[in-house]
Order: sequence, then structure tokens, then C-alpha cells
Amino acid sequence: MASENLTASGYIKHHLQNLTFGQHPDGSWGIAHGADEAAAMGFWAIHLDTMLFSIGLGIFFLWLFRKAAKKVSVDTPSGLQNFVEMMVEFVDTSVKESFHGRNRVIAPLALTIFVWIFLMNLMDLIPVDFIPHLATLAGIPYFRIVPTTDINATLGLSLSVFALIIFYSIKIKGVGGFTKELTLQPFNTPIMIPFNFVLEMVGLLAKPVSLALRLFGNLYAGELIFILIAILPWFAQWALSVPWAIFHILVITLQAFIFMMLTIVYLSMAHEDH
Repeated sequence: MASENLTASGYIKHHLQNLTFGQHPDGSWGIAHGADEAAAMGFWAIHLDTMLFSIGLGIFFLWLFRKAAKKVSVDTPSGLQNFVEMMVEFVDTSVKESFHGRNRVIAPLALTIFVWIFLMNLMDLIPVDFIPHLATLAGIPYFRIVPTTDINATLGLSLSVFALIIFYSIKIKGVGGFTKELTLQPFNTPIMIPFNFVLEMVGLLAKPVSLALRLFGNLYAGELIFILIAILPWFAQWALSVPWAIFHILVITLQAFIFMMLTIVYLSMAHEDH
């Protein structure tokens, strides 16, 4: 690490490396010290920093909203209660406008997705050296604090949504109806079934991939820009970091909203029986 800190490229690589736990080539289990060692650990390696912050922020979201629900008051609502009510009404309105079925799961799911992803994105506004420096002092070699800059986290979220799409498609339409939807459109003729199936499968599989890559790409780019600003002289850092942080507030909010809205739309399509 000492040698990496001497160069700008080493600084960037260090800040883009996750704290990875997995099996070393010699068979032992432990923390990877470098990108090459992390890559050698294979599929079963786990990013501890991503798991810590994603699960931690999820617990914080549940605790915060439960606290507001337990202290709800009609006469003297607190600031937290007003905020939670505003979020619930916003999500409820979005669901009513975009979801064309009847399902009591969709609104809570949409609320969870929006707030949870927003909190994970919000970590990108913390100075890039603050928590990683504390981790280094504690003997932790790598520490990324924005879960949505990890493709594994965004793909995990999108695959969960994809599983719900498949589940509700089969539940509402039945196995036969779902199969016909994949094989008899857009051309309703038996000879075109192979073509229809390939075309529909590409569209179906594109949903989780687009959800994951859109969120990951925007947040990864935002984090990278913050890192690039951090290697500039201090006066340039102040001149560039504040405007970028203000603009990035829009990005982190918009990406959480887009993920939520596409989830609602995709699940609405799963509930539509042709």
C-alpha cells in the first residue's frame, strides 16, 4: 500500500478495491490484499464492506420508519413523522399512477426500494478519504462505503426484482399463459415460436441487467469523479467538490427513483394478462 499511495493511479485503484473475503489459492480463507488476489478467490468471494453498509443501512431504514410509526401523533406530528408521511404519500401516488393491478406488496416494496437505495447512494457524499482512512488506521486494507458502486449489490437487487417478475407472471397468468406470452407474441403463428421465444427472452433478461447496470454505472462514475477530485490540490478540491456534490444529490435521488419506478412498471406488466 505504501507504494500505491505514491502514485495517483495507485490511489484510485486502492479506493476502487472492495474489502474481499474468500479462499486463497493455497486453500486458506482470509482477506484479499490487492485486486489480483481478490480476483483469484473466484465466485464465492464476498465483499465485506458492501454487505456491512447495505445491511446496516437497511436496518437503519427499518428502525427509523418504525420509530416514526410508534410515535405517530395526529395533533402534534414530529418532523420525522412528517418526513415519513411525505415519503409514503409520494410512493403511494407513484404506485397508483403506474401499477395497474391489485397487490398489497407493491407499495411497501416500492417504498423499501426507494429509501434503501437512496440511503446507499447517499454514502457517496461522505468524503472519499474519511472512513477509508479510519479503516486503514484499524488495519483494514480496503474499505468502500457505497454499496451501489459494487455491481454485485446492484445485480443482487435487480435479480430479486426479476424473481418477483417471474413469480407474479406465473401466478397471475399460469404456467401456460406465461409460456404463451413468451412464444406467441409478437407473431401469433406456430412457425414463429422459436423467433418469438428468443425475442421475448432477450427482452425479459434485459430487465434485471438494465436495472443493475444503470444504477451501478451512475454511482460508480460519481464515485470515480470524487476520487479524481481528491487527488487535485486542496484549492481545486474545494472549487470542484462542492458543486459536484450538489449536482450528485440529484443523481443519487434520481437513480433511486428510476429503480423504484421501473420495478413498479415491470411488476405491473407481470400482472397484465394478454
